[in-house]
This record gives sequence, C-alpha cells and structure tokens, in this order.
Amino acid sequence: MGFQNIIFKVEDKVARILINRPPANIVDLAVLREMLAAMESLEGRGDVKVLLLSAVGEKAFSTGVSVQDHLPDKVAEMIPLFGRAMRAANHLDIPVVAAVKGYCLGGGCELAVMCDLVLAAESARIGQPEITLGDYAPIGVATYARILGPKKAFELLLLGETLTAARAKELGLVNFVVPDESFEAEVEALLQKLTGMSLVSLKASKRAIYMGMDMGFNEALTMAEYIYLNVLAKSHDGMEGLTAFLEKRKPVWKDE
Repeated sequence: MGFQNIIFKVEDKVARILINRPPANIVDLAVLREMLAAMESLEGRGDVKVLLLSAVGEKAFSTGVSVQDHLPDKVAEMIPLFGRAMRAANHLDIPVVAAVKGYCLGGGCELAVMCDLVLAAESARIGQPEITLGDYAPIGVATYARILGPKKAFELLLLGETLTAARAKELGLVNFVVPDESFEAEVEALLQKLTGMSLVSLKASKRAIYMGMDMGFNEALTMAEYIYLNVLAKSHDGMEGLTAFLEKRKPVWKDE
C-alpha cells in the first residue's frame, strides 16, 4: 500500500518507519493504520534485522495521539487500533529501536517505550500528561509497573510531568541519552551494531526475553534452555560464533 502519513523503507537490513506529520507528528487513525500495515509486512522477512521507529523534523518524535480521536465518535476505534499497533511492535521477532528527538508525549511516549531499545537526544522531553486531561495511558497502565516497577509507574502516570531525557533514563524509559549534535550518528552506530549480529540469535534472544517476563524463574529458565538447545544450538550461526571464537576470527553469519 502507499503511505501518506509515514515513510517506510527497507535497506541494508534495517527497516525504517518515520512518522511524517511534522512539526508535532500527532498520531491519528490514519497514522496508526499505516504503521500497523508496515510492521505487519515485516513478519517473516529474512532480509531485515532491526526496525527503527523515528519521526520527521526536529520538534517532536510525537506529541501523542490526536485529541479528536479520543472523542466519542472515534475513541471506540482508536483505542483498540492503538493497542494493535503496540502489540505489532512488541510481537515483531526482530529488535525494534525508537530514536527520540524533541517532544515525546502521551501516545508518543507509549509508542517509544514499547520498543525494545530507546535512544534519546539530550534535549528530548518525555512524559505521559494524560492525567491532566482526566484520562490515562492504557498501554502505560498495562505495562509500566512491570517495566519500571510500581513506584516509578505511579510517578510517571499520576503526576503527568514532562521529563528530561536524563530523568527518563533514570526511570528506565530510555536506554541511551546522547548529545543532540551526534544524535543521527549515534542512531546509525546502534543500528550497525545490531545488524552485525546474527539474525537467528537476535530473534531467539527477543523471544526468550519476552516469554520469560511472564513466567516464574524456573519456568523461564526451562524455556530459555529449550530455545537455546533447539534453536541456537541447531543453527548454523550458533555454531559459527563458537567456532570463530575458537579460531580467533570474525564470525561469518548466514542468518540461519
């Protein structure tokens, strides 16, 4: 399908989705439909190792989901569709990276945090202001206590404050905070590091981490051992990495 509200491209083993509604990059129903279609098109592709989610412009990653789409005539469609888009990002078998510059608020914050890794510019401002509008963030209330711990989740969701990138990193919303002037270079360096890994091990690691989050330790360890023995240990790349280490050379991945 053609896209009017996002830019979607795949090159050099990286898929890129850019929200293309500057300056605020507000997410509405049309944006969500296009993002969902783009992410679903990546399922099962063997030529993509990572998805980068970012936005066009300097002002905002996204200032959130359209307020108009929260009104009675659209909210019953918007809430489930937003959830579907978040599940699609979460369920992709490759790592998903958010590159955050400018404001990242409301649904934009949820969208970024649902990614596996988040890299933010120092000037980024991040928060969940829904409480100030008499609402809450559905993805946030469903996931933040598990990701951040309950006290930090309450701080973020009940106070509705806009945080600096440094404070967002302290809370666990962000992995990396980098200078604005080197933001693009840092994003590309992270992507290069990920694409230098075996696709088999990237997928197996993401699968094991997310499955383990919903299990007790013993069950999670049993599952992790099963994936290791039946996926990694039986793959070309699983053996190639070990052999290359013993032979003191760089591994040559076949992504199989």
